[in-house]
Amino acid sequence: MTRFIDVPALSHLVREVGAPRFMEELADTIREDFLRWEAFDKSARVASHSPLGVIELMPVADTERYAFKYVNGHPSNTACGLYTVMAFGVLAEVGTGYPLLLSELTLTTALRTAATSVMAARALARPDARRMALIGNGAQSEFQALAFHTQLGIEELSVFDVDPLATEKLVRNLQVFPGLRVRRATSAADAVRGADIVTTVTADKTHATILTPGMIEPGMHINGVGGDCPGKTELHPDVLRRARVFVEYEPQTRVEGDIQQLDADFPVVDLWRVLAGTAQGRQSEAQVTVFDSVGFALEDYSALRYVYRLACEHAVGQEVDLVPPADDDPKNLFRFARGGGARASLRRVA
Repeated sequence: MTRFIDVPALSHLVREVGAPRFMEELADTIREDFLRWEAFDKSARVASHSPLGVIELMPVADTERYAFKYVNGHPSNTACGLYTVMAFGVLAEVGTGYPLLLSELTLTTALRTAATSVMAARALARPDARRMALIGNGAQSEFQALAFHTQLGIEELSVFDVDPLATEKLVRNLQVFPGLRVRRATSAADAVRGADIVTTVTADKTHATILTPGMIEPGMHINGVGGDCPGKTELHPDVLRRARVFVEYEPQTRVEGDIQQLDADFPVVDLWRVLAGTAQGRQSEAQVTVFDSVGFALEDYSALRYVYRLACEHAVGQEVDLVPPADDDPKNLFRFARGGGARASLRRVA
């Protein structure tokens, strides 16, 4: 049987654990897998682009588990009542190919993106960082804000979005966290002024310049989340040229990240090497660091194995016959096609 986790089941798990703890444990899980970087069979995601957006498949495997995520990015979806990003994924056994888990990954992707951002910031931002600017106040923004507040000690958040309703939504959702001061900025430049960390998480599929060189101050850490496919950027090229840039999986980031604007020989640093202690992160207090985050399949592998563990521990989800039961005759698949075959089944665990 395959464990099936839909949105209500995942939401139940997050409430059971608590969103802050969920993202903290997920960040630790991602870090564990990044430290096993060389054990994974890795590739850049496969993308199908259209004028309205992109649909992608993201596979990765080690010797025991295989995972993939189906994910889209359609910025105009909100106009017709759909999310910009939607996803689901599978975790399977390498030895047999048997699917262990089929899970929603829309909510999980937001949680794992924030967890990855914090994991990187721990290694790259100044330890005394307390103020963050958050530009782009859409579906991902609360997760970023909460993760940085609870795990990195961010006390003040300056927020801006070209859509004032998105900012109102963010401010309203963050009111339940009294230790976090939230300020509405009048522009991106106003938001980043005096910030220790700047997170950009915008949705438009365009070569945007959310951050320009004149907005960057010494010692800033830039968490560039929104530039994540060809033709979609957030940072002026000179911001990158004047900073030390870190990436998840260089072959993918060269095509999809903000560094797609630069020459192929522009130097970047693998984040996993910093975590492993084989490469230096921040080199000085005044240095500007950039995490050019595009989202990598290994992070979804970590998220799926974490969700699978939690689902089993908390008896959450449903057991489904995603593949035909073999019983004692695995060569007789035709029995499921003839009359009087197996009845549909759906068994809830909890």
